[in-house]
Amino acid sequence: MTYLGVDLGTSGLRALLVDEAGTPITTVERAYQTQTLYLGWSEQDPWLWIDALESAVSEMHASVPEFAELKGIGVAGHMHGATVLDKNGEVLRPCILWNDTRAHAEAAALDDQSEVQNLSGNIVFPGFTAPKLEWIRKNEPDIYQRIAKVLLPAAYLNFYLTDDYVADMSDSAGTSWLDVRKRDWSPKLLAASGMRVDQMPRLVEGSQTAGYLKDELRRKWGLKNAVSVAGGAGDNAAAACGVGALQEGQGVVSLGTSGVILSARDHCQPNPEMAVHTFCHAIPDHWYQMGVMLAATDNLNWLARVTDKTPADLTAALGAKLTPPGAVLFLPYLAGERTPHNDAAIRGSFTGISAQTSRDDLTKAVLEGVAFGLKDSFNALAASGACVARLIAIGGGARSDYWLKLIATVLNTPLFVPEQGEFGAALGAARLGLVAATGQAPNDVMTPPKIKRVVQPEQSLINDFEVAYQRFRNAYPAIKSLS
Repeated sequence: MTYLGVDLGTSGLRALLVDEAGTPITTVERAYQTQTLYLGWSEQDPWLWIDALESAVSEMHASVPEFAELKGIGVAGHMHGATVLDKNGEVLRPCILWNDTRAHAEAAALDDQSEVQNLSGNIVFPGFTAPKLEWIRKNEPDIYQRIAKVLLPAAYLNFYLTDDYVADMSDSAGTSWLDVRKRDWSPKLLAASGMRVDQMPRLVEGSQTAGYLKDELRRKWGLKNAVSVAGGAGDNAAAACGVGALQEGQGVVSLGTSGVILSARDHCQPNPEMAVHTFCHAIPDHWYQMGVMLAATDNLNWLARVTDKTPADLTAALGAKLTPPGAVLFLPYLAGERTPHNDAAIRGSFTGISAQTSRDDLTKAVLEGVAFGLKDSFNALAASGACVARLIAIGGGARSDYWLKLIATVLNTPLFVPEQGEFGAALGAARLGLVAATGQAPNDVMTPPKIKRVVQPEQSLINDFEVAYQRFRNAYPAIKSLS
């Protein structure tokens, strides 16, 4: 038997087929675009996700005989997106994505309501789902009146697969409608933004069966068996499943489009005052906390674009040896910031530039700025009681040895780098599909990867980078006053 993990990302879809032991067989990727019509907006047509999934499956069906033995599917997706459907299940408008900040005023208003932070366990961030619906209500009332269901991106793919409205706890925790302690929709939170329980999908745990692949797709895809579809997960919870970060003290640092430091928790202990996210994990009776910066590799991608270089070119030019902090300071807020500032309006900046500043100096400043932003999250997690004893580094940015050495030194914490292979959200989703289909225990399936090496902090530079970090922290109030 085989199992399919689908990682519905912001810039593309990744489909991973694994065998009964969870060993990857093949992977297929498809890219798609995001619409940014106005400053702070970020939208996608959900049909892009369906088209990408069908294209990926078609390739697997044609080239991999084992695909016909498919028994289970798990879907992971970028969180917080508002996909609104009418009573017939038709999409009413493009999905408003996680990195869309237009609803900052609505978010602030919801956050001010009593019990919202206590029940949801989180600040109401502008990128969360609830304020998006408030924005639609105010600005697109005709659409708002027709909304019968609100689905997150992963839940929309589940709907396409099963014809059922169903979502998992980890993804739903990022809506500001879920009581994270009770792991259920909160009527009080829904009422705060004018929504109803009947407009929400049915809830299941991520490792449970949400439904079965509809017959139409099973025949179209040439499958022999009934196929279980798991509840799935939000992308970060799925990535944690992919590296076996399920228990207290296990963590992940992810250098992707956004930057994340995640810590698995065996109990629910919210700390919204520090802008830490407290969400349900994708397995029962577990939670996780994470600090999130909205732009990580996006900062390096931006610099590469404006200098007509590739990100790999920029980082390679710095060499392998970590050097002391540079004179140029970069604040990595190209798209606003979450942890610890919760500031949708803030934007990035360089300071300390002189006539002698080189492209390498700018690259170094960008990498340092992201590392300092991750330290903000690391410190916020520590203040929340999370003690990360083991931090596994994943994401595209983790390919840079220089960046890993820098982050390990700034955090004063070793980073564990997995061997080459699959260990991200697609693998986590496939593991959820396997557990749901077979009934195996999550701990037996979601095991840590083999570690290739451990990146240790550069002890001789820890104090220098601590001084530079304090300079970084002191720069925020000044740049905020200009936003």
